[in-house]
Amino acid sequence: MTSKRLPSGPGQAPSINQPQVLTRNTIPLMPVWRLWVPLLMQTALILSVPAQAIYTQLTGRTVILQTAPVDPYDLLRGYSVTLGYDISRPETLQHLPGWKQVNDESISAAGSSFYVILEAPTATDGPWKPVGLSHVPTVTPNQVALKGRFTGNQITYGLETYYIPEALREQINQDISQAQQDSQKHAVRVEVKVDTQGRAVPISIWVDNRNYHF
Repeated sequence: MTSKRLPSGPGQAPSINQPQVLTRNTIPLMPVWRLWVPLLMQTALILSVPAQAIYTQLTGRTVILQTAPVDPYDLLRGYSVTLGYDISRPETLQHLPGWKQVNDESISAAGSSFYVILEAPTATDGPWKPVGLSHVPTVTPNQVALKGRFTGNQITYGLETYYIPEALREQINQDISQAQQDSQKHAVRVEVKVDTQGRAVPISIWVDNRNYHF
């Protein structure tokens, strides 16, 4: 029995519409750049933070900062050490040149930054002394400009929290607590590197004559 072909031409019966099957060649492809551009931007953002810290550590100038006493119970939190500084307290800076202008403008403009001008001490291992405040990091050869921000009743420099190896946590905590109990208010100092833009990274912490690197 032979099969009959359907008539073609003007008299051909209308065919039923079949769903279109998408093949690899018919699926619209997303441009490659739409995938790679966001990925590259995210990667650059992630890498910029450690790259900036490395740059500051390589090119920055070594500065010693005097810490302020802290509550020993707040000193260690997890894997970090929390410290304050003499220059973090407004009463330390309020009599320096530039304080009124910087203080008024920084409070009125939330989040605005300024620079604390620090001058090198006569003793090589002594803390650097604040001598003025400015919105422009202009310094002499024996000075550096450290960028700070007003946050409530204190000033922060991004140097308040240090992450340290677990093996050193207890020892550092005991040393600092002992130094504070012995009323050695100048026993704890922090060594940092400060670059020309006022950015700083911690290098080590001194407790009396003992030095711990971060």
